[in-house]
Amino acid sequence: MKNKSIIFAKRPVDLPSIENFSIQDDVIPIINDNEILLKSVYVSVDPYIRGRMNNVKSYIPPFEVGDPMKSAMVAEVVESKNKNYTVGSHLYGMLDWKLFQVSDGTGLFPIPQGLAPLSSYLGILGVTGLTAYFGLLEIGSPKENETLVVSGAAGAVGITVSQIGKIKGCRVVGIAGSDEKTQKLKNKFGLDEAINYKNNKNLLNELKTACPNGIDVYFDNVGGEVSDTVFYLTNNFCRIPVCGAISQYNKATLPMGPRNNPFIISRRIKMQGFIVFDYSDKYLEAQMQMASWMKEGKVTSEETIIEGFENIPDAFLGLFDGKNFGKMIVKI
Repeated sequence: MKNKSIIFAKRPVDLPSIENFSIQDDVIPIINDNEILLKSVYVSVDPYIRGRMNNVKSYIPPFEVGDPMKSAMVAEVVESKNKNYTVGSHLYGMLDWKLFQVSDGTGLFPIPQGLAPLSSYLGILGVTGLTAYFGLLEIGSPKENETLVVSGAAGAVGITVSQIGKIKGCRVVGIAGSDEKTQKLKNKFGLDEAINYKNNKNLLNELKTACPNGIDVYFDNVGGEVSDTVFYLTNNFCRIPVCGAISQYNKATLPMGPRNNPFIISRRIKMQGFIVFDYSDKYLEAQMQMASWMKEGKVTSEETIIEGFENIPDAFLGLFDGKNFGKMIVKI
């Protein structure tokens, strides 16, 4: 058997392409005492990876050209010289895009056998679910009968936010990029309304119809013109957790747009960016709650599964074309 790695070949200028990656043949490493050999099972691809491809200061270091790419993954222990890990067990955490790699277990978390599908630990029980949970509940603070608007509602975080919003008794309105997605959001996930912003000549009017009582919480996954429009309908003391800005990740320079300060001041809006690592001391509590909601059928996981190690870059690039509904995962 051979090992393979996916290498960060060069930095993109705007929209990344397959040329920014290369596949390298490697040998399967030999483990030493207190180490384990991991075989990749599932790989998560997420929009934030695009930010790490730029050589700029951020909350997480940028990728180095020539090094393997990295993201959240589920891996199986196939060889162990560490008494804490048994062969056949599974772990999840940040790992290199490799078929096989060595670890001492630092930064990795064990997966309980049989509690939930392995892929769930990259989605609803992993960083994705935790991001939705903390962003909405800690910053958005939704209350019963309030109106919650979610942009990027058909994405992994957006679907989970929408479901938690329904649990909290909100009127939930999703914004997504196709009629197929908006119909699924309403029919499968119970959103009160869903709007296709790509097929809409007047998003503001559609939002007015969908949000007759204004907007109390806006979970922002996209930024840009969609978010600019939402501001016009915000109520006093609206809360805006800012989770992502996928509409701007591939811009060489940030576009200038409407200034939202007058809304923020006059309506006393709370607008706060966050990253999931801010709440690391509460991960277990959140996972237990999410697992309970899953068992009760109140939240369900939605995944787009791509198969094949070599297809990881294509799966990542597909995020920017809206090819996923829910969590985009690569099965090795």
